[in-house]
Amino acid sequence: MEHADIAVIGGGQSGLAAAHALLRHGLRPVVFEASDRAAGSWPRYYDSLTLFSPARYSSLPGMPFPGAGRDRHPHRDEVVAYLTAYANRLNADIRTSCRVTAVRRTGDVLSVELEGGDRLSARGVVAASGTFGRPHRPALPGLETFTGRVLHAADYRSPAPFADRRVVVVGAGNSAVQIAAELAETARVTLATRAPVKFAAQRVLGRDLHFWLARTGLDAAPLGRLLSRPPAQPVLDDGRYRAALAAGRPDRRPMFTCADGAELVWPDGQREGVDAIVLATGYRPDLPYLAPLHGALDVDGNPRHREGLATGVPGLAFVGLEWQRSLSSNSLRGAGRDADRVARRLAARLARR
Repeated sequence: MEHADIAVIGGGQSGLAAAHALLRHGLRPVVFEASDRAAGSWPRYYDSLTLFSPARYSSLPGMPFPGAGRDRHPHRDEVVAYLTAYANRLNADIRTSCRVTAVRRTGDVLSVELEGGDRLSARGVVAASGTFGRPHRPALPGLETFTGRVLHAADYRSPAPFADRRVVVVGAGNSAVQIAAELAETARVTLATRAPVKFAAQRVLGRDLHFWLARTGLDAAPLGRLLSRPPAQPVLDDGRYRAALAAGRPDRRPMFTCADGAELVWPDGQREGVDAIVLATGYRPDLPYLAPLHGALDVDGNPRHREGLATGVPGLAFVGLEWQRSLSSNSLRGAGRDADRVARRLAARLARR
């Protein structure tokens, strides 16, 4: 069986940040990426997606985000190109089209099993597979029998298939508002939420919000340990989305009470035919390969950890979890900080062993 210092599962922004940090701390990682390129889930996001953080705050360690206009907000395809270039510059063993199916304890090492039957043993494992592979689909009454189209934001690409249709977008976060506003240009759209949408100004006192987050230290503050669950994030807005909702494009309504055939029933009793429902309802950590590893996950499939180090499995760590340590933990700008902290502690632990 092949052996490695550390196996990193996931070759997106978190996995690449982890590989960079592990190399700096004297460990030789093998990175497994299920897709055909080291860009994580970014190639599969919807076509119009842009970052909510400017380019100057959207880099992994050792390589600034390229291009003119450091205060611009990069497009999805720019992020894909950046991550691809970053992977090519890393002196790391990155293996694409390699899907990990299970991690098991075998004596003093962890055994990583791949689709197709190959295995690799490692002294440690960093789970950095993100959340895109586990979209959250809330249990909404009648949704399973709704005869229109139901899709998650993970499957949404562009508004073209929904032109002149009646569409309801479920969710109150950044992606929900961005998708609903885009769809409203060519379709009749309602944003259905359980509470009014909360906005945060993209610019404060003439500077982007991320400038102030960095300047005050809030972006990296270790607040994750204080949270029992991640708080809802406000929608970052330069004014366009608040204006769109105020103009009714899309309109905002309280969550429908149930779906019935091709209709939705609203809280006031109104019934309305709807062609499609888009669930922009977030994601959960995608870690099914850790299920055989006793103590790695809780009953809901979420990781048991403290600031990225597994609490019940020596040698196991995580990078890229939402609020793993701070507000920015699952972002391009924050993954490197968490990765360095995890790599440093893994290296120390393995040295003691």
